[in-house]
Amino acid sequence: MKAPGTTGPDEESGSALFDGYLEPDRPHAGAYDEMFAADGTVRAPYRALHDAIAPTAAADLTVRSEALDRAYVDQGITFSLSGQERPFPLDIVPRVISAGEWGRLQKGIVQRVKALEAFLADIYGDAEIVRDGLLSRRLITSCEHFHRPAAGLVPPNGVRIHVAGIDLVRDEVGTFRVLEDNLRNPSGVSYVMENRRTMARVFPDLFTRQRVRAVGDYSTHLLRALRSAASVNEADPQVVVLTPGVFNSAYFEHSLLARQMGVELVEGRDLFCRDNMVYMRTTEGEQQVDVIYRRIDDEFLDPLQFNPASVLGVAGVLNAARAGNVVIANAVGNGVGDDKLVYTYVPQMIDYYLGEKPLLPNVDTFRCWLDDEKTYVLDHLDELVLKPVEGSGGYGILFGPNATAKQLADARKDIRDDPRGWIAQPVVQLSTVPTKVDDRLVPRHVDLRPFAVNDGESVFVLPGGLTRVALPKGSLVVNSSQGGGSKDTWVLAANRAPDTERELGQRGLAIAAPAGSPAAEHGPELTMSQQQQQQQSDEAGEV
Repeated sequence: MKAPGTTGPDEESGSALFDGYLEPDRPHAGAYDEMFAADGTVRAPYRALHDAIAPTAAADLTVRSEALDRAYVDQGITFSLSGQERPFPLDIVPRVISAGEWGRLQKGIVQRVKALEAFLADIYGDAEIVRDGLLSRRLITSCEHFHRPAAGLVPPNGVRIHVAGIDLVRDEVGTFRVLEDNLRNPSGVSYVMENRRTMARVFPDLFTRQRVRAVGDYSTHLLRALRSAASVNEADPQVVVLTPGVFNSAYFEHSLLARQMGVELVEGRDLFCRDNMVYMRTTEGEQQVDVIYRRIDDEFLDPLQFNPASVLGVAGVLNAARAGNVVIANAVGNGVGDDKLVYTYVPQMIDYYLGEKPLLPNVDTFRCWLDDEKTYVLDHLDELVLKPVEGSGGYGILFGPNATAKQLADARKDIRDDPRGWIAQPVVQLSTVPTKVDDRLVPRHVDLRPFAVNDGESVFVLPGGLTRVALPKGSLVVNSSQGGGSKDTWVLAANRAPDTERELGQRGLAIAAPAGSPAAEHGPELTMSQQQQQQQSDEAGEV
């Protein structure tokens, strides 16, 4: 095969797939490529994969890529882009992470989740971190997702972050850095499982060359964490998944997780509160609910405490949680922990609560609410990426080097008007991984969202996570709402791993839903417009 930086197609061998891959004039040429070193040699974790796909003819790769899309359409795995339902783009070339590198990432993610758990318990309790002067009270109380009704609400096993999605990027020298934390309702794990299952079916020969750690048991870990969260006197807790409904962009994930865990998928109208207890309407009568894995934002969860116009939540559920009769997962008020300004203080939290040095560094960040850092941002805005603190989904981001003079002027005004609402970061040249575009493989930028599950005893990190890829040439925005796609993420098993770790043939859990589904007796029926009113908004931590 020719070196990636050369040209001259050879259609019979299929080597033309990588022709010109490392061309010097490609966008963001200084980015770290995960398959190829700068001299064109293949990095060790990718050698087996490279050797498998390099001889593949472009036509064969196209056929298999189209099969991936068809498989997603047939399963209803779509997302809305510009008002149209489309299959979630799954690229045919997986991302590979070595066993040693994953071990380091896993330790850093566990450390971060533990520190954030301690932080949330502290600020909704005695607020010692504020009293000791590490954080100001104004930083906490000015956060949009700091909710006073959550103060003093202590979960039975102390867990507030049952599921965390930690977004990571790789910088120009290959170092993984934390881009942001998602502690409310992180989405995307369903794509991790479905990506693997679809890849194994459409491209099985790739899995025969190396051992890849399984991801199909995620729901087992999630169910254990949710059952462990129930009050100690519950030997067989009733767990439900609370969804906004079919119009929500992550509804496929809600239904998949409920099905795999073998628990009920309910809407707010299926539940009601009486005497600080939560009950579910079923064909067999009322059943008490012990744990609610909610996929509804705080503001719509309880109309008695938050938005009184909400038709999605359950009136009185927060009082039931405060009385210790039900557990809400993830906990109400977690959003203060994934605030983009609070994020900049997580390294100090790790030292304060755990007495340790951070294993995963943050992306360097300037805080506009601090006068000296605001001045720097205003003076260098054309070199930075400006982000709204409360933004999500890639919306509201300004890339200074690409901005017009008017956009920069408007952004400077916004910063002066609301310095608490903005952070700025250097332009991080996200690492690249080969991605199929037309009949070639070209570098495209990626990030990584690993998922961590906390059961109160330990934090499980799903091997791999969701790799999102920016499909437009030169784009650094990976969100699906901005035209991004995904890749299957392979964590290679250590040599001592048993053969059962091999992913080929692995199928996700397929537990039949129990009888007595909440269908026969509903609360008041909602009109179509009422249902759509609140379901369209994406969850925090959107894909």
